Amino acid sequence: MKKFIETISNIWKIEELRQRILVTLGLLIVYRFGAQVVLPGIDTSQLAQLNSAAGEGILGLLNAFTGGAFANASVFALGIMPYISASIVVQLMGIAIPYLQKLQKEGESGRKTINQITRWLTIAICIVQAPAYLFGLGALGVPDSAFVLGKGADFIIPAVIILVTGCVFAMWLGEKITDKGIGNGISLLIMIGIIATMPQSFVQEFISRTTNNTGGIMFILIEVIIWFLVILASVLLVMAVRQIPVQYARRTASGGYEKNIMGSRQYIPLKLNASGVMPIIFAQAIMFAPSLLGKTFNNTAAGQWMEVQFADIFGLAYNILFAVLIIIFTYFYTAITVPTNKMADDLKRSGGFIPGIRPGKETGDFLDKIMSLITLPGSVFLALLAVLPAVVVKLMDVQAGWALFYGGTSLLIMVGVAIDTVQQINSYLLNRHYDGLMKTGKNRKVA
Repeated sequence: MKKFIETISNIWKIEELRQRILVTLGLLIVYRFGAQVVLPGIDTSQLAQLNSAAGEGILGLLNAFTGGAFANASVFALGIMPYISASIVVQLMGIAIPYLQKLQKEGESGRKTINQITRWLTIAICIVQAPAYLFGLGALGVPDSAFVLGKGADFIIPAVIILVTGCVFAMWLGEKITDKGIGNGISLLIMIGIIATMPQSFVQEFISRTTNNTGGIMFILIEVIIWFLVILASVLLVMAVRQIPVQYARRTASGGYEKNIMGSRQYIPLKLNASGVMPIIFAQAIMFAPSLLGKTFNNTAAGQWMEVQFADIFGLAYNILFAVLIIIFTYFYTAITVPTNKMADDLKRSGGFIPGIRPGKETGDFLDKIMSLITLPGSVFLALLAVLPAVVVKLMDVQAGWALFYGGTSLLIMVGVAIDTVQQINSYLLNRHYDGLMKTGKNRKVA
C-alpha cells in the first residue's frame, strides 16, 4: 500500500501528467453528464418500459456501450458506436480501394485525410441510425403519450439533429482526450460507459440473491471470485505474445555488415490475440441476421425455430454459431491487420534476420505460419470468453445484466483499455526516472 501511495505521489509530481489526467477526468465527466440529458420533447417519467427492454439481450449490450444513454433516450443515445462502425468500414475498405491504400502509406498527412473520411462517414451513419432509434422507441415500449410534441416533423427533425450532434460531440471529446489527455480517448469513453452500468447490474444481482433465497451472500462471494478469475484470464489473453528472436547485423567501420554473435538481438512480438475484440463485434453484427430471417419466414417450421432460438442471446444455438463466427473472424481480421510480408521486408531492409530462416519471402512464410498456429488457441480462447456470459446465466442463474461482465466485448474492452492506460502512465513515470505502476522500488537515479 505504501508503494502504491508513493507511485500516486510521483504521478502528481509530474506537471504534464497531472494536467493530462485532470483534462481526461474533466472530459469524461462532461460525457457522463451528457448521457443523463434526455432529448427535448420526451417525458422521462414514461421511459420505464424502455429501461426494462434495454436491460437484457442485444439492447442491454448497446445500453452498456452508451453508459445507459440508450435507455435514457439521451442526447448521447447513439453513443460513440457510429464512429467505431465508420472506423471499421474505412479499415476494411482500405484493403480493396487503392486510394485509401495510398493514404495509408503517406504518413501523417494520409492519416489526417483518413480521419476526416471517417468523421464524415460517422455523420452519414448517424443520419441513418438517429431516425431508426426514434421510431424504434415505440416498439421498445415507450408509449405515444411520452412524446410531448408528438412524432411529427417538428419533433423528429430537431431530435435527429441533436442525436447526430451528440455523437459528433462525443467523437470530439474522444479526440481531445487522445490529444490533450492520457490517450485512447474513444476507448476510454466506451470503457466509462460500460463501467457506469456495472454498479446497477451488481446491485440487481445482490438483491436477487439475498431476497429470493437463491444463494445469499455466499453465492455472491463465489460469483465475485469467478469474475476476478475471468478478468485474470482476459488479461493473459490480451498480454500474451509469441516472441520471435531476431538477429541484427553489426555495422563495421568500413560501412559493411558483419553477421556474428556480437550483433544486437531483439524479438518480434506476435500477439496471441492480434485482432482484439473486433471478431466479437463482427460476429454480433451478423447474429442479428438469423433472427430476422426467422421473422421473415415465420410461416415455416424452420423460420419459427430460427426466430425462437436466435432471439435468445443466452441460448445454445445462438452461442454455438456465435463462437464459430468469432473463430472465423479472428483468422480473417488477423490476416488483414498483421502484414507478415511487410514485416519480413522491413526486417530485411533494416539488416535483421530470424536465425535459421532466410530473409525475404521465406521469413514472411515463416511469420505467417507462426501467426496461423497461435491464432487457433487465441481464437478459441476468445470464443470461450465471448460465450461465458451465457454459461453463467444457464449454470449459475446469474442476472442477465451482471452476466454481461463475465466476458464478451464488455470485459475485453475494460481489460484492454485499462492495460493501455496503465502503460501510458508508466511511460511518463519511467521517462522521469520513477518506477511505474506495475513495478515497485525507489526513484531511479540518472547515471
